[in-house]
Amino acid sequence: MVIVKVVGFRDTERHALNTLFRLSQGRPASYVLWTPDLSITPHLILVDVDSYQGGLELASPGFNRNVKLICVGDRPPAAAWRSFSRPLNWPAIVHSMDELFTGSKGTDFDFDTGERAAAIVPPGVRVSLLVDASKDQRMYLRARLALAGLIEISEAQDSVHALALAKQNHFDLVIVNLDDPELDGWRLTDQLIALRPAIGSIILSTRKTSWSLEELADQAGCKGVIEIPFEPVRILELLRKV
Repeated sequence: MVIVKVVGFRDTERHALNTLFRLSQGRPASYVLWTPDLSITPHLILVDVDSYQGGLELASPGFNRNVKLICVGDRPPAAAWRSFSRPLNWPAIVHSMDELFTGSKGTDFDFDTGERAAAIVPPGVRVSLLVDASKDQRMYLRARLALAGLIEISEAQDSVHALALAKQNHFDLVIVNLDDPELDGWRLTDQLIALRPAIGSIILSTRKTSWSLEELADQAGCKGVIEIPFEPVRILELLRKV
């Protein structure tokens, strides 16, 4: 387990990074965010050198110069082990961390990211709901949405929980898995579409896509279908339609 101290960065950037850290659990390099209550020294410091907090950290007399340092920004210090410029590519940064702690780029994050991806998200989309019995698939989608700038995300593993959340909150986007027989995705989709006030957009996920299925989704009032395993490009295409 690698403890990482993160200094600076915008809320959306930190959320995306925290999500990637959660996805790293169980892989050769498993990353955990350092917090002040931890009684151990972090193994790595990741700093946004353009932020006020980053400047304070690097100028602090107590800054531990024996800890590996990765910097993001235009003016990284000479002591930085690795530095990156914006727009951010979090998977590339995490891959460099893998290289440092395992000797190889072991963590498989197979999507592009950064401000270029965030720019495609419609400004009215802020709150999302993921409905899927698989925790791993919810985590992947959470990471993809976070890296595209969507950080207000709720999760449900069954229809009952999904409906309860949808009745209590307004969601701009809901992604429903069709494959789980206990979930009954089509029935849940009909129930979600019937809610008032209306949900912004619904996207379906499945391992078996087809032209006829996409036609049924369109007739049901959904924005589209994404195939499992998820293809980042397809997710970005559907986000443009939301």
